Amino acid sequence: MIKPKKIVWQIFPANVITLIVAIMIVSWYGATTLQEFYLQETEADLEARAHLLSAKITDYLESGSIQELRTYCVSAGRLSGTRITIVDNTGVVLADSNENPEVMDNHRSRDEIELAFKGEVGKSRRFSRTLDDNRIYVAIPLQLRDLRSGLEKTDGLISLVIRTSVSVTSLDKTIEQIKIRIIVGSIAVLLLAGVVTLLISRNVSRPLELMKKSAERFARGDFSERMLPLAKKTASLEIVTLAASMDRMAVLLDEKIQAIVTHRNQLETVFSSMVEAVIAIDTEERVISINEAAARLFDMDKKTATGKVVQQIVRNVKLQNEISKTLQTQETVADEIILHEKDGDRFLQTNVVNLSNGLGEYVGVLVVMNDVTRLRRLENIRRDFVANVSHELRTPITSIQGYVETLLDGALDSREDSEKFLQIVLRQSHRLNSIIDDLLCLSRIEEDAKNGQIQRSQESLRPVLESAIQTCQMKADQAGVQLELNCLDDIDLVMNGPLIEQAIINLIVNAIAYSKPSGMVTVQCSVVESEPGQVITVSVIDSGIGIKKEHLPRLFERFYRSDKARSRAVGGTGLGLAIVKHIAQSHGGKVVVESVEGQGSTFSLIFATGENV
Repeated sequence: MIKPKKIVWQIFPANVITLIVAIMIVSWYGATTLQEFYLQETEADLEARAHLLSAKITDYLESGSIQELRTYCVSAGRLSGTRITIVDNTGVVLADSNENPEVMDNHRSRDEIELAFKGEVGKSRRFSRTLDDNRIYVAIPLQLRDLRSGLEKTDGLISLVIRTSVSVTSLDKTIEQIKIRIIVGSIAVLLLAGVVTLLISRNVSRPLELMKKSAERFARGDFSERMLPLAKKTASLEIVTLAASMDRMAVLLDEKIQAIVTHRNQLETVFSSMVEAVIAIDTEERVISINEAAARLFDMDKKTATGKVVQQIVRNVKLQNEISKTLQTQETVADEIILHEKDGDRFLQTNVVNLSNGLGEYVGVLVVMNDVTRLRRLENIRRDFVANVSHELRTPITSIQGYVETLLDGALDSREDSEKFLQIVLRQSHRLNSIIDDLLCLSRIEEDAKNGQIQRSQESLRPVLESAIQTCQMKADQAGVQLELNCLDDIDLVMNGPLIEQAIINLIVNAIAYSKPSGMVTVQCSVVESEPGQVITVSVIDSGIGIKKEHLPRLFERFYRSDKARSRAVGGTGLGLAIVKHIAQSHGGKVVVESVEGQGSTFSLIFATGENV
């Protein structure tokens, strides 16, 4: 398909070609006419010269002095720049100003000579083999007088012919120079005319170009520019009228599109800001639209998801079946589905309803999914927490109750049994008190962190770690575990010192409890430069029994124990690591654990000092 040309390149070439043809015709006609004029003038001049020479030549011929005639011809030819040739009625050259007449050919057959002997003025333009030159020849007839009577002969015969000629080489050069000037002038005129034509063409096409660009902006939704003011300056009436019409169209389109865009943006804002995941699907099970929540839920990009078959996005068979069922029966389906993911199950409360257009026509289905995973997990945590608290509190209470009843039943009579039972009751009451204290501590940390009431200041980290180690030293000595600290003196952290110390104590106590005798627990501090500040890591490293991999994700839950028997044996409440987690979070940090079963564990508190911690 031929690509359409711009209007300027349709008008300009046509005008230029017309100018070139016109100038070529005029130049050719002018040069030809001028050349013919020069040649005719030259022929007339040669004829006049021949007539001027005729009287003198007649005198020489009548006197019979041929030699003097030849001398005269040479002299006259040199002075006038003309070749003079005298030919008798037999064609013999009597005299010539340029050549020796004795060696010249018979000239009777020359065109101009033949015409002259017929009584006419003979004219000819041809190449002279004698002079090797292009020349113009003019020959006039001449009748001699009767020498006896002094009267001209009346027999009608021409006595001889006088021929004059000049070279046309100089004339050709003159004509060539004139032609060159005409060509140069024509080129100059052509260039000037071309520039003028181009300007005129651009003057015609420029408003159209501007209108085209404005139309392209209209297509992009930009209706701010008006074409009429620009068109009035240079355009014709028709283009001005068209520009005015397009401006009116732009105003109307702008108003309508703005209304549509406003309405669409309102819907899009509502659609995108919905917490629920929403997917609109047509009757061919292709995605019409999807909001941010749904894109995040199914780990898809909104743009790439649109137009795809819903099975490419929703990989849950149950939800796919519900969508297909609603498309077939047009019945609303409400259900709870479970998405099995790497990080755990995700629970979705789904509603699949019919979708209609503005005319009420059925066009597909709308899937609304409410993520209730957190709610389900909170329910599970609450249920586990209630069960764990009940269990943890019931154990010491039951123990205390049992031994008190035993004492009341008569065990008080035996001092040895009484002391033994009372020691157990005291120990269980201490355990009960520890559980309550840890619960209150955990609740206080959560509440203070939520209300921003945790007081923090920039302090050196080493003294806090030393204090924690001193607090745990006796327990470590009893367990035969060595404590070690690796921390530079110049490491500072914006923190609440007592809370950080409590977190480290909990980690050290936990490490001692799960370490083997003669083992080592190391408290280590490191600093890594990063953007926008530093990352400070405080690690508690033990060489104990380690933790199984399946326990690591739930290790920081309340009352969760990886080894319940060992935990109770060492007197743990099951809340220590939960307290550590909340202390780290209240400082804008986090706690992570790495463990290899049989080799030991590393618990690390990580704080980014460039953030608001």
